[in-house]
Amino acid sequence: MLQKLKSFSAVTARVWALSLPYFKSEERWKARGLLAAIVGLNLAAVFMLVQINEWNRVFYDALQNKQADVFWQQLGRFALLAAVYIVIAVYKFYLTQWLELQWRRWMTRHYLQRWLGQHLFYRLELSRFARAHAQGATSPDNPDQRIQEDVNLFTSASISLSMGLLNAAVTLASFVGILWGLSGSFGFSWQGSDYSIPGFMVWMAVLYCVAGSVATHYIGRPLIALNFGQQKLEADFRSHMGRVREYSESIALDRGAAVENQQLDLRFSHVMRNTLDLMRAQKRLIWFTTFFGQAAVVFPFIVAAPRFFSGAIQLGELMQIASAFDRVQGSLSWLVDNYDSLAGWRATTERLASFEENLNAQEAPTQGLTTQTGEGLRVDRLSLTLPDGAPLLAPSSAQVAAGAQVLLQGPSGSGKSSLFRALAGLWPYAQGSITQPADVMFIPQKPYLPNGRLRDALAYPEVASRYDDAQLREALAQALLPHLGDALDQEDAWSQKLSGGEQQRLALARVFLKQPAWVMADEATSALDEASEQLIYQRLLALTQRRGGGLVSIAHRPALAAFHDHRWQLEPLPGPGRAFRLVSAAAEAAQSTP
Repeated sequence: MLQKLKSFSAVTARVWALSLPYFKSEERWKARGLLAAIVGLNLAAVFMLVQINEWNRVFYDALQNKQADVFWQQLGRFALLAAVYIVIAVYKFYLTQWLELQWRRWMTRHYLQRWLGQHLFYRLELSRFARAHAQGATSPDNPDQRIQEDVNLFTSASISLSMGLLNAAVTLASFVGILWGLSGSFGFSWQGSDYSIPGFMVWMAVLYCVAGSVATHYIGRPLIALNFGQQKLEADFRSHMGRVREYSESIALDRGAAVENQQLDLRFSHVMRNTLDLMRAQKRLIWFTTFFGQAAVVFPFIVAAPRFFSGAIQLGELMQIASAFDRVQGSLSWLVDNYDSLAGWRATTERLASFEENLNAQEAPTQGLTTQTGEGLRVDRLSLTLPDGAPLLAPSSAQVAAGAQVLLQGPSGSGKSSLFRALAGLWPYAQGSITQPADVMFIPQKPYLPNGRLRDALAYPEVASRYDDAQLREALAQALLPHLGDALDQEDAWSQKLSGGEQQRLALARVFLKQPAWVMADEATSALDEASEQLIYQRLLALTQRRGGGLVSIAHRPALAAFHDHRWQLEPLPGPGRAFRLVSAAAEAAQSTP
């Protein structure tokens, strides 16, 4: 029991932590106002149900007594009560949907800003490797599903279930007194003594619902884990199909369609297996809840029938008792009626809370690393590790002054790309100090090209309207892509349409378009032929010299050494392990040792 209370407390704390930010945000007054209006409409709806319950007694008594005038009068009263109740129900639904929509919009934008801010989307992917090696750690899988699907499910289910619980509590408070007064006392004799149980129908409703709630919990408990697993398996299946589409050309060239089909079929079989388990668990729950609901229809008549047949109560009072019992039983059966929804909502809450925890962990500042902006590029006592904690770069220092060109080289796996990411401020597993130049562009080996117009892909991440057509065409010509000058307004999936070399040249065209003082390139011309590569580097060198900046390149081709006057070399340290140190060919003695 103590463990269950701790689990309930943990879930409540997670729900509170996820919900509170919106109601304390810049939209708090609108959010609180909508919530207050919905609560008020729920209370008004319960009040109308109390009035309709009282109407039941008068109406059915009129039928039993054949009072035609009272009958028609009560029909008119019912029409008025029903009209008011309909208006309340419609606006309660509309305002609830409106609050769900506004809450989802705020949470989605909130998580998008956090996920895309501070490069957390990149850090979360890096942390997968580290968490895979950490015992008991959970991987922050499928952030797209968390933001798109789980936020929607969380906001709608939270409002629906909380308002349902509030409605059940208010209905119980409103009708339990009515039922208590109507049900009378139940008298019986035991061992020669007479006993009386006041409010007998209330106690029967409580007993009926407690028994049903306990049974529902034990029957439906597996649904929580199955719902959680279902969302994860569905997302894994969808994610792998996305990767097949993203790497369609490579898979086709490798003749890998059969393998991918096997992988997708395996993931889909996991989805189907979990779905079948979920269906079986839901079937068991529906067996019980349907029986419970149908039995509740006749249960109050069975209990109250002896008093009716003895003449103690009339038909109207019997119907009022049945109506009040139904309201009390329905309120007490809230858990029974909503267990399936609660299981799905709890699974959604757990996934969203896990995503929140991962974001919080990645938002924490990198320990031991300081970054600043200066005139040139400088690293002081910089050390790098892999995500699993294995050492990669021993503490090293180096600098690049304005006007210099540095070629970074080293064996495969020595950490060249990791050092490149650290210089860009992306690698979180670093210690030391980095000084970056202010006007710098980083060019990766595999550039990102958004789908849409070519002019947008060329100007990315800036808006294309900042540049005129002449500037865009000139940049394409500088990057040896003059044939694309007439396709600026053509929309396409450029990462699929352009060859690897054309994609790299389009990324270089961004450099010629934006004219940075500093350029740092990680194998940015590896897909180009040697003649094109040399011509591109001549133009990059002229650009950086004209702007008074510098050039830092990672490359393997010996011919590129002619465009650089300094060399940084990653050399392995002696002894076991795979750590390296950074050595400058121009001033080897000045470099730090581990």
